[in-house]
Amino acid sequence: MKTKVALTINAKRYDIDVEEDFARFLIEQMKQDFDFKGNNDLKLLLQAYVRKSFALYEQEKQVTGLIDHLQNC
Repeated sequence: MKTKVALTINAKRYDIDVEEDFARFLIEQMKQDFDFKGNNDLKLLLQAYVRKSFALYEQEKQVTGLIDHLQNC
């Protein structure tokens, strides 16, 4: 089932339809990065994107390290 998640950026509201399970996760993550009930500027959006990209980079390094370790065992 689809659930609507909304975020306001530069005074414009964006509604995103996502699966219900993912919506719960997404809302909790967005609350950490944004003013979920108010307006957010582009700088805040860019900062959140960079933080999430860095977290993904770190996860990929860990996965690659684990794969290398398992292949060398």
